[in-house]
Amino acid sequence: MFETIFEPFRIHSVEPLRMTTPAQRRKAVAEAGYNLFALHADDVLVDLLTDSGTGAMSRDQWAAIQHGDESYAGSPSWYVFLDAVRELFPFAHVIPTHQGRAAEKILFTAIGGPGKVVPNNTHFDTTRANVEYTGAEAVDLPVPEALDPGRDHPFKGNMDVGALERLLDERAGDVPAVFVTVTNNSGGGQPVSLENVRAVRAACDRRGVPLYLDACRYAENAWFVREREPGQGDRKIADLVRELASLADGMTISAKKDPLANIGGWLATNDAELAERCRNLLVLTEGFPTYGGLAGRDLEAIAQGLRESVDHDYLRYRIVSTAYLGDGLVAAGIPIVRPVGGHAVYLDARALLPHIPPLEYPGHALAVALYEAGGVRGCEIGTVMFGLHPDGSESPAALDLVRLAIPRRTYTQSHVDYVIEVCASVAARVHELRGLRIVEQPRQLRHFTARFEPLG
Repeated sequence: MFETIFEPFRIHSVEPLRMTTPAQRRKAVAEAGYNLFALHADDVLVDLLTDSGTGAMSRDQWAAIQHGDESYAGSPSWYVFLDAVRELFPFAHVIPTHQGRAAEKILFTAIGGPGKVVPNNTHFDTTRANVEYTGAEAVDLPVPEALDPGRDHPFKGNMDVGALERLLDERAGDVPAVFVTVTNNSGGGQPVSLENVRAVRAACDRRGVPLYLDACRYAENAWFVREREPGQGDRKIADLVRELASLADGMTISAKKDPLANIGGWLATNDAELAERCRNLLVLTEGFPTYGGLAGRDLEAIAQGLRESVDHDYLRYRIVSTAYLGDGLVAAGIPIVRPVGGHAVYLDARALLPHIPPLEYPGHALAVALYEAGGVRGCEIGTVMFGLHPDGSESPAALDLVRLAIPRRTYTQSHVDYVIEVCASVAARVHELRGLRIVEQPRQLRHFTARFEPLG
Protein backbone atom coordinates (compact mmCIF):
# COMPACT_ATOMS: atom_id res chain seq x y z
CA MET A 1 0.00 0.00 0.00
CA PHE A 2 1.48 3.34 -1.06
CA GLU A 3 1.18 6.42 1.17
CA THR A 4 0.40 8.98 -1.55
CA ILE A 5 -3.19 10.16 -1.49
CA PHE A 6 -4.64 9.00 -4.78
CA GLU A 7 -7.84 10.70 -5.84
CA PRO A 8 -10.17 8.14 -7.49
CA PHE A 9 -11.06 10.61 -10.25
CA ARG A 10 -9.52 12.89 -12.88
CA ILE A 11 -10.20 16.63 -13.11
CA HIS A 12 -12.54 17.34 -16.04
CA SER A 13 -13.17 21.06 -15.56
CA VAL A 14 -11.45 23.76 -13.51
CA GLU A 15 -12.39 27.16 -12.14
CA PRO A 16 -9.75 29.85 -11.56
CA LEU A 17 -8.84 31.33 -8.20
CA ARG A 18 -8.19 35.06 -7.83
CA MET A 19 -4.90 35.51 -6.04
CA THR A 20 -4.94 38.16 -3.29
CA THR A 21 -2.40 39.86 -1.04
CA PRO A 22 -2.49 40.14 2.77
CA ALA A 23 -3.28 43.85 2.46
CA GLN A 24 -6.25 43.12 0.19
CA ARG A 25 -7.52 40.48 2.61
CA ARG A 26 -7.20 42.74 5.65
CA LYS A 27 -9.24 45.37 3.82
CA ALA A 28 -11.84 42.84 2.68
CA VAL A 29 -12.42 41.34 6.13
CA ALA A 30 -12.61 44.78 7.77
CA GLU A 31 -15.27 45.82 5.25
CA ALA A 32 -17.12 42.57 6.04
CA GLY A 33 -17.30 43.50 9.73
CA TYR A 34 -14.80 40.74 10.52
CA ASN A 35 -17.45 38.16 9.65
CA LEU A 36 -16.09 35.59 7.22
CA PHE A 37 -19.61 34.76 6.02
CA ALA A 38 -19.85 38.33 4.69
CA LEU A 39 -16.77 38.08 2.46
CA HIS A 40 -17.02 37.98 -1.31
CA ALA A 41 -16.11 34.41 -2.25
CA ASP A 42 -13.80 35.76 -4.95
CA ASP A 43 -11.64 37.15 -2.15
CA VAL A 44 -11.09 33.64 -0.69
CA LEU A 45 -8.23 31.41 -1.87
CA VAL A 46 -9.07 28.12 -0.12
CA ASP A 47 -12.66 28.04 1.08
CA LEU A 48 -13.11 25.69 4.03
CA LEU A 49 -16.09 27.54 5.51
CA THR A 50 -18.33 24.51 4.98
CA ASP A 51 -18.61 21.21 3.14
CA SER A 52 -22.32 21.93 2.55
CA GLY A 53 -23.14 22.22 -1.13
CA THR A 54 -19.57 23.20 -1.99
CA GLY A 55 -18.38 19.91 -3.47
CA ALA A 56 -17.74 19.06 -7.12
CA MET A 57 -20.48 17.03 -8.78
CA SER A 58 -19.42 14.12 -10.94
CA ARG A 59 -19.69 13.65 -14.70
CA ASP A 60 -22.61 11.28 -14.10
CA GLN A 61 -24.39 13.79 -11.85
CA TRP A 62 -24.14 16.47 -14.54
CA ALA A 63 -25.43 13.96 -17.06
CA ALA A 64 -28.32 13.12 -14.71
CA ILE A 65 -29.29 16.79 -14.65
CA GLN A 66 -30.12 16.51 -18.35
CA HIS A 67 -32.71 13.87 -17.44
CA GLY A 68 -34.48 16.25 -15.09
CA ASP A 69 -38.21 16.47 -15.74
CA GLU A 70 -39.78 19.68 -14.52
CA SER A 71 -43.41 18.54 -14.32
CA TYR A 72 -45.07 20.22 -11.37
CA ALA A 73 -46.59 17.02 -9.96
CA GLY A 74 -45.53 13.41 -10.31
CA SER A 75 -42.36 14.08 -12.29
CA PRO A 76 -40.39 10.96 -13.31
CA SER A 77 -37.42 12.60 -11.58
CA TRP A 78 -39.32 12.38 -8.28
CA TYR A 79 -39.55 8.60 -8.59
CA VAL A 80 -35.85 8.30 -9.46
CA PHE A 81 -35.08 10.33 -6.33
CA LEU A 82 -37.51 8.36 -4.15
CA ASP A 83 -36.08 4.99 -5.21
CA ALA A 84 -32.51 6.17 -4.55
CA VAL A 85 -33.42 7.48 -1.09
CA ARG A 86 -35.24 4.29 -0.11
CA GLU A 87 -32.36 2.15 -1.32
CA LEU A 88 -30.40 3.47 1.67
CA PHE A 89 -33.13 4.86 3.95
CA PRO A 90 -36.27 2.71 3.56
CA PHE A 91 -38.69 4.95 5.45
CA ALA A 92 -42.39 4.91 4.55
CA HIS A 93 -42.74 8.63 3.84
CA VAL A 94 -40.11 10.79 2.10
CA ILE A 95 -40.67 14.56 1.91
CA PRO A 96 -38.20 16.51 -0.28
CA THR A 97 -37.01 19.98 0.74
CA HIS A 98 -34.66 22.55 -0.72
CA GLN A 99 -32.08 21.85 2.01
CA GLY A 100 -31.70 20.32 5.46
CA ARG A 101 -32.78 23.29 7.54
CA ALA A 102 -36.10 23.37 5.67
CA ALA A 103 -36.69 19.77 6.74
CA GLU A 104 -35.83 20.76 10.32
CA LYS A 105 -38.15 23.76 10.19
CA ILE A 106 -41.08 21.64 9.01
CA LEU A 107 -40.47 18.81 11.48
CA PHE A 108 -39.99 20.98 14.57
CA THR A 109 -42.94 23.17 13.64
CA ALA A 110 -44.98 19.96 13.69
CA ILE A 111 -43.58 18.37 16.87
CA GLY A 112 -42.03 21.24 18.86
CA GLY A 113 -43.48 24.02 20.98
CA PRO A 114 -43.25 25.49 24.47
CA GLY A 115 -42.63 22.90 27.17
CA LYS A 116 -41.11 20.41 24.76
CA VAL A 117 -37.51 19.20 25.00
CA VAL A 118 -35.45 17.65 22.19
CA PRO A 119 -32.34 15.70 23.23
CA ASN A 120 -29.46 15.20 20.77
CA ASN A 121 -25.90 13.98 21.02
CA THR A 122 -25.09 17.56 19.92
CA HIS A 123 -27.39 19.88 18.01
CA PHE A 124 -25.84 21.79 15.13
CA ASP A 125 -26.61 25.46 14.65
CA THR A 126 -29.71 25.36 12.43
CA THR A 127 -31.11 22.34 14.28
CA ARG A 128 -30.85 24.10 17.62
CA ALA A 129 -32.28 27.31 16.18
CA ASN A 130 -35.27 25.54 14.66
CA VAL A 131 -35.97 23.72 17.93
CA GLU A 132 -35.70 26.89 19.99
CA TYR A 133 -37.71 28.98 17.53
CA THR A 134 -40.78 26.89 18.41
CA GLY A 135 -40.24 27.55 22.12
CA ALA A 136 -38.88 24.06 22.77
CA GLU A 137 -35.62 23.34 24.56
CA ALA A 138 -32.64 21.81 22.74
CA VAL A 139 -30.52 19.65 25.06
CA ASP A 140 -27.09 18.26 24.16
CA LEU A 141 -26.07 14.93 25.68
CA PRO A 142 -22.59 14.09 24.36
CA VAL A 143 -20.42 11.45 25.99
CA PRO A 144 -17.84 12.96 28.38
CA GLU A 145 -14.98 12.12 26.00
CA ALA A 146 -16.45 14.54 23.45
CA LEU A 147 -15.58 17.50 25.69
CA ASP A 148 -11.85 16.66 25.78
CA PRO A 149 -10.51 17.77 22.36
CA GLY A 150 -7.14 16.05 22.70
CA ARG A 151 -8.44 12.69 23.87
CA ASP A 152 -8.43 9.80 21.41
CA HIS A 153 -11.66 7.79 21.40
CA PRO A 154 -13.09 5.94 18.40
CA PHE A 155 -16.66 7.23 18.81
CA LYS A 156 -16.60 10.64 20.48
CA GLY A 157 -19.84 11.45 18.63
CA ASN A 158 -21.83 9.03 20.79
CA MET A 159 -24.76 10.09 22.93
CA ASP A 160 -24.51 9.72 26.71
CA VAL A 161 -27.16 7.02 27.10
CA GLY A 162 -27.23 7.28 30.89
CA ALA A 163 -27.92 11.01 30.70
CA LEU A 164 -30.62 10.37 28.08
CA GLU A 165 -32.32 7.79 30.30
CA ARG A 166 -32.32 10.19 33.24
CA LEU A 167 -33.87 12.91 31.10
CA LEU A 168 -36.50 10.53 29.73
CA ASP A 169 -37.33 9.27 33.23
CA GLU A 170 -38.06 12.84 34.27
CA ARG A 171 -39.65 14.27 31.12
CA ALA A 172 -40.52 11.55 28.59
CA GLY A 173 -43.93 13.11 28.06
CA ASP A 174 -42.27 16.35 26.95
CA VAL A 175 -39.93 14.67 24.43
CA PRO A 176 -41.48 14.53 20.93
CA ALA A 177 -38.36 12.84 19.53
CA VAL A 178 -34.78 12.02 20.38
CA PHE A 179 -32.21 12.98 17.75
CA VAL A 180 -28.81 11.50 16.94
CA THR A 181 -26.56 13.50 14.61
CA VAL A 182 -24.19 11.46 12.40
CA THR A 183 -21.45 12.38 12.29
CA ASN A 184 -21.52 14.72 15.27
CA ASN A 185 -20.63 17.99 13.54
CA SER A 186 -20.56 20.37 16.50
CA GLY A 187 -18.56 17.82 18.49
CA GLY A 188 -15.70 17.76 16.00
CA GLY A 189 -17.14 15.70 13.17
CA GLN A 190 -16.91 12.60 15.32
CA PRO A 191 -18.67 9.32 14.45
CA VAL A 192 -21.41 7.49 16.31
CA SER A 193 -21.23 3.71 16.75
CA LEU A 194 -24.03 1.35 15.83
CA GLU A 195 -23.83 0.00 19.36
CA ASN A 196 -24.58 3.46 20.73
CA VAL A 197 -27.53 4.01 18.38
CA ARG A 198 -28.93 0.61 19.41
CA ALA A 199 -28.67 1.65 23.06
CA VAL A 200 -30.39 4.96 22.33
CA ARG A 201 -33.10 3.07 20.43
CA ALA A 202 -33.64 0.77 23.41
CA ALA A 203 -33.90 3.72 25.80
CA CYS A 204 -36.48 5.33 23.51
CA ASP A 205 -38.47 2.11 23.13
CA ARG A 206 -38.75 1.64 26.89
CA ARG A 207 -40.46 5.04 27.13
CA GLY A 208 -42.37 5.12 23.85
CA VAL A 209 -40.35 8.00 22.35
CA PRO A 210 -39.42 8.04 18.62
CA LEU A 211 -35.80 8.24 17.47
CA TYR A 212 -34.77 10.42 14.52
CA LEU A 213 -31.45 10.85 12.73
CA ASP A 214 -29.81 14.04 11.54
CA ALA A 215 -28.09 11.94 8.89
CA CYS A 216 -26.13 14.51 6.85
CA ARG A 217 -22.88 12.53 6.96
CA TYR A 218 -24.21 8.98 6.99
CA ALA A 219 -21.55 7.62 4.60
CA GLU A 220 -18.58 9.05 6.51
CA ASN A 221 -20.09 7.71 9.74
CA ALA A 222 -20.51 4.27 8.16
CA TRP A 223 -16.86 4.30 7.09
CA PHE A 224 -15.73 4.90 10.66
CA VAL A 225 -18.08 2.17 11.91
CA ARG A 226 -16.51 -0.22 9.40
CA GLU A 227 -12.99 0.77 10.44
CA ARG A 228 -13.42 1.08 14.21
CA GLU A 229 -16.39 -0.92 15.51
CA PRO A 230 -15.71 -4.59 16.32
CA GLY A 231 -17.42 -7.03 13.98
CA GLN A 232 -18.18 -4.48 11.24
CA GLY A 233 -14.94 -4.56 9.22
CA ASP A 234 -16.13 -6.79 6.36
CA ARG A 235 -19.45 -5.08 5.70
CA LYS A 236 -20.41 -2.89 2.76
CA ILE A 237 -20.94 0.80 3.45
CA ALA A 238 -24.47 0.70 2.00
CA ASP A 239 -25.43 -2.14 4.35
CA LEU A 240 -24.14 -0.21 7.36
CA VAL A 241 -26.17 2.83 6.30
CA ARG A 242 -29.32 0.70 5.95
CA GLU A 243 -28.78 -0.77 9.42
CA LEU A 244 -28.40 2.70 10.88
CA ALA A 245 -31.66 3.75 9.21
CA SER A 246 -33.43 0.64 10.50
CA LEU A 247 -32.79 1.77 14.07
CA ALA A 248 -34.66 5.06 13.58
CA ASP A 249 -38.26 6.17 13.06
CA GLY A 250 -37.28 8.95 10.68
CA MET A 251 -34.62 11.39 9.61
CA THR A 252 -33.71 14.84 8.36
CA ILE A 253 -30.83 15.40 5.99
CA SER A 254 -29.09 17.99 3.88
CA ALA A 255 -28.30 16.49 0.48
CA LYS A 256 -25.52 19.10 0.29
CA LYS A 257 -23.26 16.92 2.44
CA ASP A 258 -22.72 13.20 1.87
CA PRO A 259 -25.23 12.92 -1.04
CA LEU A 260 -22.77 15.04 -3.06
CA ALA A 261 -25.31 17.58 -4.35
CA ASN A 262 -25.14 21.38 -4.44
CA ILE A 263 -28.69 21.78 -3.09
CA GLY A 264 -31.48 19.70 -1.58
CA GLY A 265 -32.57 17.67 1.42
CA TRP A 266 -35.46 15.68 2.79
CA LEU A 267 -37.47 14.66 5.81
CA ALA A 268 -38.48 11.02 6.17
CA THR A 269 -40.67 9.24 8.71
CA ASN A 270 -42.60 6.06 9.33
CA ASP A 271 -45.37 8.01 11.11
CA ALA A 272 -48.23 8.48 8.63
CA GLU A 273 -50.07 11.09 10.70
CA LEU A 274 -46.91 13.15 11.21
CA ALA A 275 -46.09 12.84 7.51
CA GLU A 276 -49.48 14.30 6.61
CA ARG A 277 -48.94 17.30 8.87
CA CYS A 278 -45.45 17.82 7.48
CA ARG A 279 -46.64 17.61 3.88
CA ASN A 280 -49.23 20.28 4.62
CA LEU A 281 -46.45 22.53 5.89
CA LEU A 282 -44.33 21.59 2.88
CA VAL A 283 -46.98 22.83 0.48
CA LEU A 284 -47.14 26.13 2.38
CA THR A 285 -43.41 26.75 2.53
CA GLU A 286 -41.58 24.65 -0.05
CA GLY A 287 -43.72 23.27 -2.84
CA PHE A 288 -45.71 20.26 -4.01
CA PRO A 289 -44.88 16.95 -2.25
CA THR A 290 -43.15 15.50 -5.32
CA TYR A 291 -40.58 18.27 -5.64
CA GLY A 292 -40.58 20.20 -2.35
CA GLY A 293 -38.60 23.24 -3.45
CA LEU A 294 -36.30 21.38 -5.84
CA ALA A 295 -36.13 21.27 -9.60
CA GLY A 296 -36.42 17.89 -11.28
CA ARG A 297 -32.78 18.17 -12.31
CA ASP A 298 -31.77 18.55 -8.66
CA LEU A 299 -33.70 15.40 -7.74
CA GLU A 300 -31.81 13.50 -10.44
CA ALA A 301 -28.42 14.82 -9.29
CA ILE A 302 -29.15 13.82 -5.69
CA ALA A 303 -30.19 10.33 -6.76
CA GLN A 304 -26.90 9.80 -8.58
CA GLY A 305 -24.96 11.34 -5.70
CA LEU A 306 -26.54 8.90 -3.26
CA ARG A 307 -25.18 6.01 -5.30
CA GLU A 308 -21.70 7.54 -5.48
CA SER A 309 -21.63 8.46 -1.78
CA VAL A 310 -21.27 4.87 -0.59
CA ASP A 311 -18.49 3.93 -3.03
CA HIS A 312 -15.60 2.38 -1.09
CA ASP A 313 -12.76 3.96 -3.10
CA TYR A 314 -14.31 7.43 -2.87
CA LEU A 315 -14.83 7.20 0.89
CA ARG A 316 -11.33 5.91 1.51
CA TYR A 317 -9.92 8.90 -0.38
CA ARG A 318 -12.27 11.25 1.47
CA ILE A 319 -11.29 10.08 4.95
CA VAL A 320 -7.56 9.72 4.23
CA SER A 321 -7.31 13.18 2.68
CA THR A 322 -9.01 14.79 5.69
CA ALA A 323 -6.69 12.91 8.04
CA TYR A 324 -3.74 14.20 5.99
CA LEU A 325 -4.68 17.76 6.95
CA GLY A 326 -5.04 16.79 10.60
CA ASP A 327 -1.69 14.98 10.67
CA GLY A 328 0.01 17.98 9.11
CA LEU A 329 -1.41 20.34 11.73
CA VAL A 330 -0.40 18.04 14.58
CA ALA A 331 3.12 17.85 13.14
CA ALA A 332 3.17 21.65 13.20
CA GLY A 333 2.28 21.60 16.92
CA ILE A 334 -1.27 22.91 16.47
CA PRO A 335 -3.88 21.49 18.87
CA ILE A 336 -6.86 19.90 17.13
CA VAL A 337 -9.82 17.73 18.05
CA ARG A 338 -8.59 14.14 18.06
CA PRO A 339 -9.12 11.82 16.33
CA VAL A 340 -9.71 13.57 13.00
CA GLY A 341 -13.30 13.32 11.76
CA GLY A 342 -14.53 12.67 8.26
CA HIS A 343 -15.51 16.02 6.80
CA ALA A 344 -13.36 18.52 8.66
CA VAL A 345 -10.45 19.20 10.96
CA TYR A 346 -11.24 21.28 14.06
CA LEU A 347 -8.56 23.54 15.53
CA ASP A 348 -8.72 23.91 19.31
CA ALA A 349 -8.67 27.69 19.48
CA ARG A 350 -9.10 27.82 23.24
CA ALA A 351 -5.93 25.75 23.71
CA LEU A 352 -3.99 27.66 21.05
CA LEU A 353 -5.05 31.12 22.29
CA PRO A 354 -5.31 30.79 26.09
CA HIS A 355 -4.78 34.54 26.48
CA ILE A 356 -8.13 35.31 24.78
CA PRO A 357 -11.15 34.70 27.08
CA PRO A 358 -14.06 32.75 25.60
CA LEU A 359 -16.32 35.82 25.60
CA GLU A 360 -13.74 37.59 23.42
CA TYR A 361 -14.21 34.75 20.90
CA PRO A 362 -10.83 33.04 20.43
CA GLY A 363 -12.25 30.77 17.71
CA HIS A 364 -13.43 33.72 15.68
CA ALA A 365 -10.14 35.55 16.22
CA LEU A 366 -8.22 32.55 14.93
CA ALA A 367 -10.50 32.16 11.90
CA VAL A 368 -10.01 35.83 10.97
CA ALA A 369 -6.23 35.48 11.36
CA LEU A 370 -6.14 32.47 9.01
CA TYR A 371 -8.01 34.44 6.38
CA GLU A 372 -5.83 37.53 6.70
CA ALA A 373 -2.64 35.48 6.57
CA GLY A 374 -3.40 33.20 3.64
CA GLY A 375 -6.93 33.61 2.35
CA VAL A 376 -8.09 30.43 4.06
CA ARG A 377 -11.72 30.73 5.18
CA GLY A 378 -12.78 28.49 8.07
CA CYS A 379 -15.74 28.62 10.44
CA GLU A 380 -15.88 29.29 14.18
CA ILE A 381 -17.67 26.53 16.09
CA GLY A 382 -17.77 27.92 19.59
CA THR A 383 -19.00 30.80 21.69
CA VAL A 384 -20.08 32.97 18.74
CA MET A 385 -22.15 30.11 17.35
CA PHE A 386 -23.49 28.65 20.59
CA GLY A 387 -22.92 31.17 23.39
CA LEU A 388 -26.08 33.26 22.93
CA HIS A 389 -29.16 31.89 24.73
CA PRO A 390 -32.84 32.41 23.81
CA ASP A 391 -33.29 34.83 26.72
CA GLY A 392 -30.49 37.07 25.38
CA SER A 393 -27.88 36.05 27.94
CA GLU A 394 -24.47 34.78 26.88
CA SER A 395 -22.03 32.22 28.29
CA PRO A 396 -18.95 30.43 26.94
CA ALA A 397 -19.60 27.40 24.76
CA ALA A 398 -18.24 24.03 25.85
CA LEU A 399 -15.46 24.35 23.25
CA ASP A 400 -14.03 27.09 21.05
CA LEU A 401 -13.05 25.53 17.75
CA VAL A 402 -12.29 26.54 14.19
CA ARG A 403 -13.67 24.08 11.65
CA LEU A 404 -11.75 23.59 8.43
CA ALA A 405 -14.40 21.76 6.41
CA ILE A 406 -13.22 20.00 3.26
CA PRO A 407 -15.50 20.33 0.23
CA ARG A 408 -15.92 16.98 -1.50
CA ARG A 409 -13.76 16.30 -4.57
CA THR A 410 -12.80 19.99 -4.81
CA TYR A 411 -9.26 20.62 -3.55
CA THR A 412 -6.02 18.78 -4.23
CA GLN A 413 -3.22 17.74 -1.91
CA SER A 414 -1.24 20.88 -2.75
CA HIS A 415 -4.15 23.03 -1.57
CA VAL A 416 -4.11 21.12 1.73
CA ASP A 417 -0.33 21.56 2.05
CA TYR A 418 -0.87 25.29 1.61
CA VAL A 419 -3.52 25.32 4.37
CA ILE A 420 -1.10 23.56 6.73
CA GLU A 421 1.55 26.16 5.95
CA VAL A 422 -0.86 29.04 6.60
CA CYS A 423 -2.01 27.54 9.91
CA ALA A 424 1.58 27.02 11.03
CA SER A 425 2.46 30.62 10.21
CA VAL A 426 -0.45 31.92 12.32
CA ALA A 427 0.35 29.53 15.16
CA ALA A 428 3.89 30.90 15.28
CA ARG A 429 2.56 34.34 16.23
CA VAL A 430 -0.56 33.57 18.26
CA HIS A 431 0.65 35.86 21.06
CA GLU A 432 -0.06 38.78 18.68
CA LEU A 433 -3.73 37.85 18.21
CA ARG A 434 -6.45 39.67 20.13
CA GLY A 435 -10.10 38.98 20.67
CA LEU A 436 -13.11 40.71 19.16
CA ARG A 437 -16.36 42.18 20.34
CA ILE A 438 -19.74 42.04 18.64
CA VAL A 439 -21.16 45.39 17.52
CA GLU A 440 -24.29 44.08 15.74
CA GLN A 441 -26.10 40.76 16.04
CA PRO A 442 -29.49 39.11 15.47
CA ARG A 443 -31.20 37.01 18.16
CA GLN A 444 -30.89 33.71 16.27
CA LEU A 445 -27.99 32.21 14.29
CA ARG A 446 -25.90 35.30 14.95
CA HIS A 447 -22.72 33.86 13.50
CA PHE A 448 -24.09 34.24 9.98
CA THR A 449 -24.65 38.01 10.05
CA ALA A 450 -23.09 39.54 13.20
CA ARG A 451 -20.52 42.28 12.80
CA PHE A 452 -17.37 42.49 14.93
CA GLU A 453 -14.52 44.81 15.70
CA PRO A 454 -11.09 43.89 17.06
CA LEU A 455 -10.25 44.62 20.68
CA GLY A 456 -7.13 46.53 21.59
